[in-house]
Amino acid sequence: MTNAPRAVLAATFAPGDTAVPAARRFTKEVMTAWAAVSALAAAERLVEELVPKAADTPFEVVWSHLGDGLRVEMRQRGASETAVGRGPSVPVEEWGVTFTGDQRTHWARLRLSGSAEGQAAEWSADEPSRGPLWMGFLADASDLLAGTLNPDMVPAIISQIVVPRLATWCAVYTWSDGGVPQRPAYLWHTDERRIDELREELDTVQVPQAGGSMQLGDSQVLVIPLLARGRALGAMCLGRPDRFAEDVFQYAEDIGRRAALAMDNARLYATQAAANRALQRSLLPPDEPGEIPGLDPAVVYEPAGETNEVGGDFYDLFAAGDGSWRFAVGDVCGTGPEAAAVTGLARHTLRLLAREGYGVAAVLDRLNQAILEEGDRARFLTLLHGEIKPVPTGLDVWMVSAGHPEALRLRPSGVVDTVVTSQSLLGVFPEATFKAQLVHLDPGDVLLAVTDGVTERRQDGRLLDDDGGLAKLFAECVGLSARAVAERIRRAVQDFAPEPSADDMAIVVLRAR
Repeated sequence: MTNAPRAVLAATFAPGDTAVPAARRFTKEVMTAWAAVSALAAAERLVEELVPKAADTPFEVVWSHLGDGLRVEMRQRGASETAVGRGPSVPVEEWGVTFTGDQRTHWARLRLSGSAEGQAAEWSADEPSRGPLWMGFLADASDLLAGTLNPDMVPAIISQIVVPRLATWCAVYTWSDGGVPQRPAYLWHTDERRIDELREELDTVQVPQAGGSMQLGDSQVLVIPLLARGRALGAMCLGRPDRFAEDVFQYAEDIGRRAALAMDNARLYATQAAANRALQRSLLPPDEPGEIPGLDPAVVYEPAGETNEVGGDFYDLFAAGDGSWRFAVGDVCGTGPEAAAVTGLARHTLRLLAREGYGVAAVLDRLNQAILEEGDRARFLTLLHGEIKPVPTGLDVWMVSAGHPEALRLRPSGVVDTVVTSQSLLGVFPEATFKAQLVHLDPGDVLLAVTDGVTERRQDGRLLDDDGGLAKLFAECVGLSARAVAERIRRAVQDFAPEPSADDMAIVVLRAR
């Protein structure tokens, strides 16, 4: 049994309904990085059983690669020394609970189906007998490479796919934009004690980008270029002390083609995701508003899930001059660049016209025409836009709702009412006109505006706002600050269904002081 771990990966998680799915995703990433797909199902089940033991405090999941096995630990501080209880239902080599100071650790050890020596032995047979074995191996390798869109993880997967089956060690290089070789992005050896020594040896050589073979110390080295879409992305260097069999070069080229495609896809995804994050940030207010007389505001904005699309929800709160303030919360139909273009048009138009002195109804009249003038690029949107003016008795809010979910007012008595009538959507009817409605907020009154990512949060065919669900939730927020109200609504949306939300969410809370 190997005592010193070859590698350790850890992550910390918050308690709650998302803890188990998050820990399972982390476990899948670990198994993928370590090319331990054979242990994935058992590892996920083991984590599912360990995580609920953490109860309601943060915890850490630690995976260790022991060579012939895997060890998982669920660490939690501030836990009492309770009874050990039953062991996991997953077949494990050993398990237990240990206490160190105020830290409690539930742990278990899984055995990997094949050791490095055993895997290498499978490939030491004659060339003809490797054909059927290779087909299954290539299918598994393709699944592993397709299982991640993280460009930093692809080199690790490549290395651990080919070691020890094809080579004793593997170094994966990635070329910079200028094509200059770098140090290995990832390096793996059947004997982890030799990794540092090997890294120093590789620092002294120039890896041929065109591929080929070379000698490095006592190792024969095959260099396989990683080519995708006619571009050289890097190189995979395979080394072993004895001679490579004739067919291994063909196998390595097959892996190289799949690895290059996975690397290219991961880079494209990462580039697009970074661009979308930058675009999403550009569509949100550049800064928080300063002190607003008589108003306690709060905003929550969360883009949907783990998608690679720019959402259509937006909000704003800004000074309009003459002692007044404007707010907006909107939702553009669809996602992606087309929705983002309309979102940007709406937010900038609102600010510009407000500062030119246009009232909220006149602003929506002109915004509707501006959207329609976009022609085929136009997208309809719902919008709640309002002007806030402090008055001696509280706040006067002139509002227009263009097809947006109901705005709600909460009185200190706990009464919740709808305060504005919905009018036409924007970007649909050229002849649409809008009329502002006055809503007065006494000190202690709270105004709530949300997008349909809140009202249409779904579980088993039921929506959060069915039977006035949002109003009932809002009524429980009497006496809370604007920030506390916004956070309670956000948590309720998250807790309503176990799966991540598929829609963006914006929450604007305005509390009169």
